[in-house]
Amino acid sequence: MTTAQAGRGAGRGEPGQLVRKLSLTDSLALVVGTIVGTGVLLKAATMTQTLGSGLAVLGAWLAAGLLTLAGALTYAELGAMMPEAGGEYVFLRAAYGDAVAFIYGWVRFTAGSGSLAALGVSFATFLLPIAPLGGQWIAVQTQVAHHALRWSFGPPQLVAIAPIIVLAAVNCAGVRAGGLVQVALASIKVLAVVFIAGGVFLAARGGSWSHVTAHATGAVTASGVGTAMLGALWAYSGWSYLPMAAGEIRDPGRTIPRALILGTVIVIGLYLAINAAYFYALPPDAVAAANSTRHPAAPAIAALAAGTFLHGGATRLVAFAFLVATLGTLNGGLLSNSRVPFAMARAHQFFGVFGRVGRRSHAPTWSISAFAIWASLLATTGTYDQLSDLAVFAFLIFFALTAAGVFVLRVRRPDAPRPYRTTGYPVVPFLYVAVTIWVIGNALVTSPAPAWTAVGFLALGLPVYLWFRARRASEAGDTGATPGR
Repeated sequence: MTTAQAGRGAGRGEPGQLVRKLSLTDSLALVVGTIVGTGVLLKAATMTQTLGSGLAVLGAWLAAGLLTLAGALTYAELGAMMPEAGGEYVFLRAAYGDAVAFIYGWVRFTAGSGSLAALGVSFATFLLPIAPLGGQWIAVQTQVAHHALRWSFGPPQLVAIAPIIVLAAVNCAGVRAGGLVQVALASIKVLAVVFIAGGVFLAARGGSWSHVTAHATGAVTASGVGTAMLGALWAYSGWSYLPMAAGEIRDPGRTIPRALILGTVIVIGLYLAINAAYFYALPPDAVAAANSTRHPAAPAIAALAAGTFLHGGATRLVAFAFLVATLGTLNGGLLSNSRVPFAMARAHQFFGVFGRVGRRSHAPTWSISAFAIWASLLATTGTYDQLSDLAVFAFLIFFALTAAGVFVLRVRRPDAPRPYRTTGYPVVPFLYVAVTIWVIGNALVTSPAPAWTAVGFLALGLPVYLWFRARRASEAGDTGATPGR
């Protein structure tokens, strides 16, 4: 059965198929709750280290937000047109064929698990103000090509892995269970952001708008803005997750565009508000000294800002809220990402076991479990910034290809039903593709290590694709069937 057929039968809960149980509220919570998370609570530090100015950092957040909105407007057309499990995998396969779609799915499974691992690492980071985790049990350091490589294992890594495993179990219970958890966690997350921003503007000790225009170490350059935008785009990156779960969304032709566009606009407003609060509460030097790869032992910028209006142990309550918020992004990532290997398996481009769903849960349990295991392993190998930069660069390439697919499919499938057409077409998708390509090129120059590592994941996928293609051709030959594209 094809993915499209699975989508049509999903509402009836047929054996072996997904079920359409996600409402507009669930979908909106998936967009907002997956986007708003660790990035906006941490990334201002590295962005300030690069740009040195609060005003420039806010400009980078706004630019990344508008770019994200352009992407959401574009994806809304594709998601409403092809409301099937897999999202970008389905869009890329329709526009460019099997090879490009497989490489995307391969990177989503391998490097994409890095984003889930980064969330686990940030969970451990936010736990530090509440409960010190102790030192490492094992620490190994070596050099490869003049680059220092470190690996360690201890309580922080165990704490990073724990939420990944627990939420994977929740999602294996069914998409409705995952959706209900997402609504609850997204609500807490939004309230936490509003609480911090409102508290800073109303009661921050030493707060001043002069901080926004002050300068720290760093300079505003075109390449610096691109680097800062890369960090901001990580914080916005969950916007593309919703179409992956399109096979389980009710009335997808209306729900997907509404949830994508409204959710993205809400997030842009929240991000600008809380980042303005950071620089109102603290001078840029203090923002730059917050938790990051450069200052791994420092408190998160959100905790420092909250400390300007809360007293004593109250900052621990904020840290607890951050823990819950982190879980929301992680839950949304597990729910959505796992549908890509599921779609690949149903298209006979991946191991068949990943296309199975639970008899009662109707959830792709094998795919969810595989993502959780790989993310748990990655959570022991790097810092938050290293893992997140690897993931966001890998997917920027496919964001650009997917958005360009709108032009391809308007030509190749002009008569296909389109419940929603991209607002501002063709300017909006063109600008999205052009700016994304610029950010990719800038990252190859300014952040070569994670960028080329991501390219390596892409290259590794090619021989794997050829192996699956040969295997499928062999199976088709044995049965006398004609293999797909």
